[in-house]
Amino acid sequence: MNIDTALKEAMSITGAVGVALVDYDSGMSLGTSGGGDWLDLEVAAAGNTEVVRSKMRVMASLALNDTIEDMLITLHRQYHLIRLMNSSRNSLFLYLVLDRDRANLALARHYLKRIEADLQV
Repeated sequence: MNIDTALKEAMSITGAVGVALVDYDSGMSLGTSGGGDWLDLEVAAAGNTEVVRSKMRVMASLALNDTIEDMLITLHRQYHLIRLMNSSRNSLFLYLVLDRDRANLALARHYLKRIEADLQV
């Protein structure tokens, strides 16, 4: 699936508020969907790039021989899910914002994993 289709699929996840495909080397979004006045996905993508880079530095410092599957940031009203792409696309991540009252986190993670596996960049 292409980027636009992947973003549409992610926005169909129950509770989805916004989604972005982000290159964490540059901090730039390759595509976004959703968001709105209170959620600037471009700013969020750049900020979450720093989260990913920081975790990668910590893993390197600890000499962990592993990879990040996803990261979860929980807010009182939202879930922010960061899913790193597989190793052939190692500088990309999907960033999904969910309304916590409407979302099922386990299902959202499952669907995002499926989208990541099918995405062709």
